[in-house]
Amino acid sequence: MNPILDRSYQEESNVIPHEAKDFIKFVNDSPSPFHAVESARLRLVNAGYKEIKERDNWTGNLKNNGKYYFTRNRSTIVAFAVGGQYVPGNGISIVGAHTDSPCLKIKPISKKESAGYLQVGVETYGGGIWHTWFDRDLSIAGRVMIETDERRFEHRLVKVDRPILRIPTLAIHLDRNIAETFSPNKENHLTPLIATATKALTNGSDNDDKNRKCASKHHPTLLNLLVKELDVKAVNQIHDFELCLYDTQPSTIGGAANEFIFSARLDNLMMSYTALTALINSTESLCDDTNIRLISLFDNEEIGSTTAHGADSSLLETTIRRITLSNIGSSSDKISQAIFEETIHKSFLISADMAHAVHPNYWYANLYFYLFMLFVRYATTAATSLILREAAKKYDVPLQEFCVRADSPCGSTIGPMLSANLGLRTVDIGNPQLSMHSIRETAGTDDVGHAIKLFQGFFEEFPNIDSRIAID
Repeated sequence: MNPILDRSYQEESNVIPHEAKDFIKFVNDSPSPFHAVESARLRLVNAGYKEIKERDNWTGNLKNNGKYYFTRNRSTIVAFAVGGQYVPGNGISIVGAHTDSPCLKIKPISKKESAGYLQVGVETYGGGIWHTWFDRDLSIAGRVMIETDERRFEHRLVKVDRPILRIPTLAIHLDRNIAETFSPNKENHLTPLIATATKALTNGSDNDDKNRKCASKHHPTLLNLLVKELDVKAVNQIHDFELCLYDTQPSTIGGAANEFIFSARLDNLMMSYTALTALINSTESLCDDTNIRLISLFDNEEIGSTTAHGADSSLLETTIRRITLSNIGSSSDKISQAIFEETIHKSFLISADMAHAVHPNYWYANLYFYLFMLFVRYATTAATSLILREAAKKYDVPLQEFCVRADSPCGSTIGPMLSANLGLRTVDIGNPQLSMHSIRETAGTDDVGHAIKLFQGFFEEFPNIDSRIAID
């Protein structure tokens, strides 16, 4: 082969897709569900979406071609764009994903000390591969409830950018079996250290009278770090917090041809990002759409979704009911009593959650072997998979069906519960990844763009596709 042509081919194949670069920024900005929702919110605002609130009246305030969003608990976000040709009773094209990932969370009472070290008590959230959290440069991120000088209480985001926590492994010299049988106890062995007791006393942070109330629950060393990051005057302004640990090593592009993404929280920030981006990118065709386009990025999927802001709540149902009762695009004040049911049966949900790519060292754990967009058969039917295949044709998105082995269990997702609760046609899909639920996961750079195009094609083409399917 001509070396000049060969070099040109290699340079072209090494080009990093811009969608992958943008996703890297999104995931690095989103170390907690609260940060993920804020990242999504800022992108929606920049795209012209207007904030609405669940506590307000929506009737008369939603219009054709309007773009809206709201948050619940600041860890779940719903955004929707109303088609220019939408009238009450038409369908809603929905993509659902989740903002949370397995992690370690700081306990409500975290103050611990052992062998001259100050430690922070943590609890496991979701089904993480916890041994991957050892010997990593860890820090904290999440939300803190602050009392202002005006005696108001505010939700504030916090992210400590530098490593402040560490979970050290035991040296092999002290346990000769650890290399073969590493099975840490979640309560005793997953406790990170934050400082030495001597250093904390020298700095005076653990001997501060002003901090005694809070110091009964958390080390003043930790609280003083939060005070500095939040730029508040005193520890007593901090009333509570929800903080998770995260790996300070940034997400990055890797592989000889830049074909991989090495990152935390791919499950499920990749699907959240691609759904969000597709909704924003599809705006140009909104004026001709007879449907509403909606994304719902839920919290708490990793712990079963049974919370007020999880997918197993009434959130999506009440959202659809309120939209349909807003009487958008109608010149009549009369609304059919069955308007919600009419809408549901004309609507469709893509449940988007990451899937398992074949592992080259454990290839026998999977049935199929390619790094493409995968189906995950949970709520999928022949009819719903057909709709997805037709939507994929718009932008020539490659699809592959995914089946788990009959002798191997697979994880759950939001699709089946939403489908059952609402009677909503649903298909489960996801981009493939390796090392799911590890602190560092692996996915493909090209798949980011594939998912965006798939969802965009779905938003743009679903009403037309649905009109050609005759199934009751």
